[in-house]
Amino acid sequence: MTPQARMSASSKVRAVPYGAERTLRTVSGGRRRRGAELEQAILRAAAEELTASGYGGMTMDKVARRAGTNKNAIYRRWPQRAALGIAAYGHLAETLTPVPDTGSLRGDALELLRQADATWSSPRGAVLRDLLAAAADEPVLLELLREQAGAGAVNAAWRALLDRAVARGEAPPEAVHPRVVALPMALLRGEYAVRGVPAVPDEVLVEIVDEVFLPLVRGRGLPGRHG
Repeated sequence: MTPQARMSASSKVRAVPYGAERTLRTVSGGRRRRGAELEQAILRAAAEELTASGYGGMTMDKVARRAGTNKNAIYRRWPQRAALGIAAYGHLAETLTPVPDTGSLRGDALELLRQADATWSSPRGAVLRDLLAAAADEPVLLELLREQAGAGAVNAAWRALLDRAVARGEAPPEAVHPRVVALPMALLRGEYAVRGVPAVPDEVLVEIVDEVFLPLVRGRGLPGRHG
């Protein structure tokens, strides 16, 4: 190789962003990733970008560099940045906390609401709020985000809480109803919307449980009420 050629090759290596050179060598020098393996690598990279920079700082270019692939590979799978962000959010979701078991329906309900409030005001909650704003006008993306955010798992936790209360004799069987299950979280989300902040005072959580949720649960078993 001539001195000129060596100088040209050296300048090209230095032009690669710091940290990307190793990734590019590893990918190009090893087995080419395809299908599910490449998809998982992209999702991991996007989740890392969400953690490092939030949704606002997550770009397709950054994800491609971190994953050691090109943007075309990403766009073939996720044609929109919001779609990729929503899919990556699933990788950020923490292991679901077990349903609280304080020994009473009131204690369980308060603890579950406090967990939800803490999550919403955390960095992960900030990412979720940004994604909700990005997908606001696209029902398909909103439904996908709802699934990734674990809405079904949250309702399952409240149902399990009520099932235990019925078994303990604290609640009538009629209380285990989809609308009753969904009510506490709906009220909490309403507080966020009205207050414009991602957290509410603990006394508000107590009011949701003591003034609305528990009276509704207990009233479901009264004569004249239908399930």
